[in-house]
Amino acid sequence: MNRILLSAAALCFAAAPAAAQAIAIVGGDVYTADGTPIRGGTVVIQDGRITAVGANVAIPAGARRIDATGKWVTPGLIESSTTMGIGEVSSIAESNDAEIQDVTSRRDSDDQVQAAFTVTEGLNPRSMVIPIVRIMGVTTAITRPSGSLISGQGAMIDLAGNRVEDMTVVSPIGMYASLSENARGAVGGPRAAISMRLREVLEDARAYARNRQSFERGETREFSVSRLDMEALQPVLAGREPLVVEAHRASDIQLALRIAREYDLRLIITGGTEAWMVADELARARVPVLVKVLNNLPGSFESLGATYENAARLRRAGVQVALTSGETWRAYTIRQEAGNAVAYGLPWAEAFRAVTLYPAQIWGVADRYGSLEAGKVANVVVWSGDPFELLTRVEHVIIRGQEVQLVSRETQLRERYRTLDENVRTYRQP
Repeated sequence: MNRILLSAAALCFAAAPAAAQAIAIVGGDVYTADGTPIRGGTVVIQDGRITAVGANVAIPAGARRIDATGKWVTPGLIESSTTMGIGEVSSIAESNDAEIQDVTSRRDSDDQVQAAFTVTEGLNPRSMVIPIVRIMGVTTAITRPSGSLISGQGAMIDLAGNRVEDMTVVSPIGMYASLSENARGAVGGPRAAISMRLREVLEDARAYARNRQSFERGETREFSVSRLDMEALQPVLAGREPLVVEAHRASDIQLALRIAREYDLRLIITGGTEAWMVADELARARVPVLVKVLNNLPGSFESLGATYENAARLRRAGVQVALTSGETWRAYTIRQEAGNAVAYGLPWAEAFRAVTLYPAQIWGVADRYGSLEAGKVANVVVWSGDPFELLTRVEHVIIRGQEVQLVSRETQLRERYRTLDENVRTYRQP
C-alpha cells in the first residue's frame, strides 16, 4: 500500500510546471464556451497560456501536436463548491481541515464566527482526491470551509502543483456563511436568531473599522467577535469579496437578499434548492446561484420545493447559474449534474457555460479562466465526445499549459490487481 501511496504522490510531482513546450491541439471540434464551435479547429498553448484559437492558425515550430480529429476540445471544468485539498476521508476527522469543529475551545465565548479562517493554510497539494477529479476533466475548483454561522474564507485552486502557491488562483475567493437549517445548530436558535447574530457581527465589523485606533487603546465597547474576524470581514463590507451564503428555503434566500441590500454586499447564493421560487428577485438583484442539479427530493423542511428543473427555471428568469456537484471525492460528477440539467430543460450551451464560463464570471476570474481564448490560462481538456455523455472518455488534460498524466491512486490500484503474478506474491498458502 505504501508503494501505491508514494507512487500517487509522485504523480502530483509529475503535474508540476516543467520546461515550457508549445502544444498544438489540432483537428478537433473546439467548444470555446464564448462563441460558436470551431469545427476542425486548433488550440495553441505556450508558456502556460493559450496563444491562438481558430480554424487556420499558425503552429509554432517545434510544437508538440495532439491530434484531436473527431474529438471535442473544451476549457477545463470548474467545480464551484468542494472541500478538495482540505478533506480526504469524511469519516476521519483528522483528515478534514474544512471546519473548526470546536469553536468554544478557541475562544472564551461561543461566537460561531470563524471569518479569519482561511482554507489555504491547510491545503494539501498532494491530496489523493485531486488526481481522481482532474483526470475526469475538472481542472479548477473552489475549495471552501464549512460549519458555523460564518465558516471562513475559501480559495480557487488549479488542480496541479506541488505547493499551495503553485496551485492557488485566488485566495480568499469569498467569505462563507449559512442561513440554512444547519446554522440553527450553530447559534442554538430559530432563524430570526441567525439573522440577528449575522447582523450583530456585521455591525461590529463596521464599528471596528470606524474606530481601529480607539479599539487598540481599549476605548471602544466590547465587540462580539475577535479582532481577526472583524479584520477578515472588511473586504466583504467594502464589496471587494463576495459573501457566499448557503440558503435553501425560498424565504431564507429572500432574507439573504435583504441583508445584502442593507449592507451593500456582493452576494452569492450556494445551495439554493428553492431558488426557482424567488428567481425574479434574484435576477433583479443580479445575485448568482450555485446549484446542485441532482436534488429533487425534500430531504428536509427547507427543501420541500426541490426540483431537477431548478437550474433551467433560474436561467429562464435571467439568473446567472453555476452548476456544482457539491462533492469532494466525487466532484467529477459535475458532468452528470450538467447532463441532467440539460435533460430537465437547461439548453446544452447554457449547461456548458454553467461549468466553465459562468463560474469564472461569478468568481471574478473570467479574464483568465472559463473559455478558450488567446491570453487565457491554458486549462484545456480533450474528450472523446460530448463531455456530458456518461460514456465519453477524457483523453488529454492540460493544466496551466502542462499535460497531466491520466493516472490516480484508483487507476493504479486497478492496474495492480488487474492481473496477479504468482511469482511476486509475498504470502503463499502453506
